[in-house]
Amino acid sequence: MIYSMTGYGKAESQIANKKLIVEIRSLNSKSMDLNVRIAPQLRSKELEIRTLISQRLERGKVDLSIYYQDAAQGDTTTAFAPINRDAFIYYYKELSALQHELGIPSQDLVATIMRMPDVTKLQDQSDITDEEWAIVLQTIEAAVAQFNAFREQEGASLYRMFCEKLDAIGALLSDVEPYEQGRVEKIKSRIEANLEQLSAATQQAIDRNRLEQEMIFYLEKLDITEEKVRLTNHLKYFRETMDNEGSGVGKKLGFIAQEMGREINTLGSKSNQSEMQIIVVKMKDILEQIKEQVLNVL
Repeated sequence: MIYSMTGYGKAESQIANKKLIVEIRSLNSKSMDLNVRIAPQLRSKELEIRTLISQRLERGKVDLSIYYQDAAQGDTTTAFAPINRDAFIYYYKELSALQHELGIPSQDLVATIMRMPDVTKLQDQSDITDEEWAIVLQTIEAAVAQFNAFREQEGASLYRMFCEKLDAIGALLSDVEPYEQGRVEKIKSRIEANLEQLSAATQQAIDRNRLEQEMIFYLEKLDITEEKVRLTNHLKYFRETMDNEGSGVGKKLGFIAQEMGREINTLGSKSNQSEMQIIVVKMKDILEQIKEQVLNVL
């Protein structure tokens, strides 16, 4: 079973008179891209939280929010830090004076001031106790469990979609066979017909053995047996990878899809019949749909 990188999980716990809420969201990404917003009380535990989430979720653009909510009033305490008004005013006056004194062109100072020391600072918060930290960990684990269940559900949908697309490519590959069987004879007949239009002297001068060798070489270049076999094997390998390797195979499935594309492109380059080229175009369209969704596989 494969897993999707898209997921959502939420869990809640009660700590004293406050409700602890953990939310996890993710989209696809080539690696782990973790954005953490946690309550000030948990700042000292941020590294442990990041390590835990990175190990459990493996990959994706992940947003983690941990905050407290007052059970009575519904107030929410998040990772937002209050602005130190005195420090902001001080820096603004000083920088404005320097800007005027040095003739620096007028510009918005807010972004610069917000990066200055002490402009934003967290409210004084005491460290959480070991008992509270244990509850926080349990809540995170519960949110991760919901999150992974969501990923598994989305992965099942992707699995069904991939199977349908693989079946469609396999069916189109079978449709090539009728055109392939008569193609060689048509090409050979066309070459012989063109030769008959040559003058008798020219026909007599032609080295028949060399002509047969060149014709065999040309027809071998148009043969698509190897491409069909390799594409069939890639379709089979794609299924086996989904069935046997589970999560963490998104990149591998992407590589297999690339190899499928190479074989389909070669089929197209060797197709000298409009019917076969139409089939190849349909294969490419289906493969692009597979490639697009593979990006969302964990």
